[in-house]
Amino acid sequence: MGERELIGLAGLAVLFLLIALRLPVALAMVMVGIGGNWALSIAAPFLRFEPYLAQFKSLTWSVVSSYTLSVVPLFILMGYLAAHANLSRDLFQGLNVLVGRLRGGVAMAAVMACAGFGAVCGSSLATASTMGRVALPELKRLRYADGLATGALAAGGTLGILIPPSVALVIYAIVVEASVVEMFQAAIVPGVLAVALFVAVIAVRVRLDPSLAEGVPRPDPAARRLALRRLVPVVLIFGAIVLGLGLGLFTPTPAAAVGVFAVLAYGVALKALTGTGLGRREIARAVRDTAVTGGMIYFVLFGAEVLKGFLARSGLPAALAEMAATGAADPWLILAGVLLVLIVLGCFMDSLSMILVVVPFLFPVLVELNGGDWVTAANAGFGMTTEDLKIWFGILALIVVELGLITPPVGLNVFVIRSVSPGVPMGTIFRGVLPFFTVELGRVALILALPWLALWLPRLV
Repeated sequence: MGERELIGLAGLAVLFLLIALRLPVALAMVMVGIGGNWALSIAAPFLRFEPYLAQFKSLTWSVVSSYTLSVVPLFILMGYLAAHANLSRDLFQGLNVLVGRLRGGVAMAAVMACAGFGAVCGSSLATASTMGRVALPELKRLRYADGLATGALAAGGTLGILIPPSVALVIYAIVVEASVVEMFQAAIVPGVLAVALFVAVIAVRVRLDPSLAEGVPRPDPAARRLALRRLVPVVLIFGAIVLGLGLGLFTPTPAAAVGVFAVLAYGVALKALTGTGLGRREIARAVRDTAVTGGMIYFVLFGAEVLKGFLARSGLPAALAEMAATGAADPWLILAGVLLVLIVLGCFMDSLSMILVVVPFLFPVLVELNGGDWVTAANAGFGMTTEDLKIWFGILALIVVELGLITPPVGLNVFVIRSVSPGVPMGTIFRGVLPFFTVELGRVALILALPWLALWLPRLV
């Protein structure tokens, strides 16, 4: 490597150091991008610093004015409206009526509710926190073992990232220039598979040890009817969005706009009929929360553009891609190493930051290992075209990024569940998460071995 590439490598090391010191990710990327370019201008005078600074006049606008990104605040608003309208509670209670009488059924309902709410919410940590407050009291009342109850909720919080509409899928598609709709389509089968595997884990555990789930809910008929009535509109709203996006019936931005309107209308009607739903205070809070979260996401996107400019000028990604293309390393071994790195980093960073920091750096390497941008499936290193590689790697990357959130000893979802269940020791929660962690590794291995699980639906549609 030359001097410029070494400066790029040093910049990455400083970036991860700043993140480890808990500096906001967006600010860390901006600082490393500007500082790194200043260092490059000293080491290589032809890379002048002033033209780099001049781009800031238009960079902010170019980031926030993208039509593709307009879907992000809309999906975020839909998630906050759903949360403030207590749709997470309605989703859990309705599913509990349907499957709660099975042994372990309340934990199964909690996992399925996590998947549904997480898809709309877009944040694994927020999903774990919200569903923990909703479902844990019922699980404790029915004498579910602490490990099973907390482990199911911590693991369930990771499911939403692969179920449309997922903000993380949108951001990944933008980063690698893939189709957002195709990413949504590709995520459906792996997402449903994850929910099925988690439900199977619960079923097997309570079958082997019935003491893990002793109680069975016995709601009165009126409560059952009310729970089912409130479940129907939630399923219709979110189901229509998921199926419409998955089948390519409409594009993400109109779908998000319609979803916001549907959730808002339902929440307001619910408030008028029952007194619990969306009033002016809840709507104002949802808009404020959306502005805060959206501002954070756009700041991270801006920081990623600043960092990307520095890395491109350093030549580090191109050098790594060239090394990968000319080296003798097994592409599958490199891919396994990349996924392992993502799992480790996922223990410390949120999924959005991971996508923006790591994917632009690593994906060009995989493209070269696959045979380059113009590869055909016949001579590709991974046996697929570059467009298929974008989709397949995206599904794998998002799974392992979320896997880091339940990886001992620093899984962030576990700490979130611990905060809403302070009486349960950390060791108990990690032991409860371990079976779900194991089947997640199995899901990654399955998608590695059978790429068509992710590619089948986009190709079909």
